[in-house]
Amino acid sequence: MKYGFFISFFIFSMLAANGQPTTYSSSFTVDQNGTADFKTIQAAIYAVRDLSQQKVTIHLKKGLYREKIVIPSWKTNIVLEGEDAANTLITWDDYAGKKLPVRDEFLKADSIRTYTSYTLLIEGNDCSIKNLTIRNTAGRVGQAVALHVEGDRFTAINCRLLGNQDTLYAATENSRQYYKDCYLEGTTDFIFGEAIVLFSNCSIKSLGNSYITAAATRPGHLFGFVFMDCKLIADSAATKVYLGRPWRPYAKTVFIRTEMGGHIVKQGWDNWRNPANESTVLYAEYKSYGAGAEGSGRVKWSRQLSKKEFKKYTVKNIFNGWQPG
Repeated sequence: MKYGFFISFFIFSMLAANGQPTTYSSSFTVDQNGTADFKTIQAAIYAVRDLSQQKVTIHLKKGLYREKIVIPSWKTNIVLEGEDAANTLITWDDYAGKKLPVRDEFLKADSIRTYTSYTLLIEGNDCSIKNLTIRNTAGRVGQAVALHVEGDRFTAINCRLLGNQDTLYAATENSRQYYKDCYLEGTTDFIFGEAIVLFSNCSIKSLGNSYITAAATRPGHLFGFVFMDCKLIADSAATKVYLGRPWRPYAKTVFIRTEMGGHIVKQGWDNWRNPANESTVLYAEYKSYGAGAEGSGRVKWSRQLSKKEFKKYTVKNIFNGWQPG
């Protein structure tokens, strides 16, 4: 009897143990000194449960992380959070045309392309970055992306995005992206892509005479790039900068209550050498101010929003119901 009792108790205990749900960590820490969970950011990303439905914060200790990083589509709900933006840096130096050591047979390419030049690529949904600097240090050698975002419901809070041409690739038409209290700098088309993006209280610095935005908004989308309560500043070398030009014909870019420095040309916008774009784009402003906000000199095919039109530019409307946390 006693022997049978112990056998039954052992079997019951094993079944109970096997029935317990597996728990997954909601937090990891990365420190290159080897004093934390991981020494690299990429290793921490791979440790997150696939298709995670809980937020997982990866805390990054101060330091310079020289990594080319991917958050793939099956890694969701990840937060990359630095100790502070100025001293937590992720950096790489790829650029379009840079030769690959081995041919990429999947892309049929012998060199880096714009779309593969990123320092950080985010494909997973519901991801965010906080208190970080993401930079591409390739220099003025052509397209060299710092941050490339394809996932939906992405947020960046208090981050610095540094590069030259094509610093931020806000990619894919179904991606909604929110940037708050961020600093972005670059030269040509350094904010570009198809995504629906809201920039709130961000500083945008032009490093040379060129174009700030190159939206590729898909036909039928009501919103493209929206800048609200932002500030446009410039390096001393930049004295003739356009607000944007259309990468694709239905580009939409709107500046609302934005302070514009004197480096912004009075015309404001460029048609990318194609007058046909003038009849399809939506390039507009509302209550811009500063030396570069001379509305009377704008190209005739741009617009100043009416008060009624401005009221449509709410977070809920721009993001079709999504409210960034």
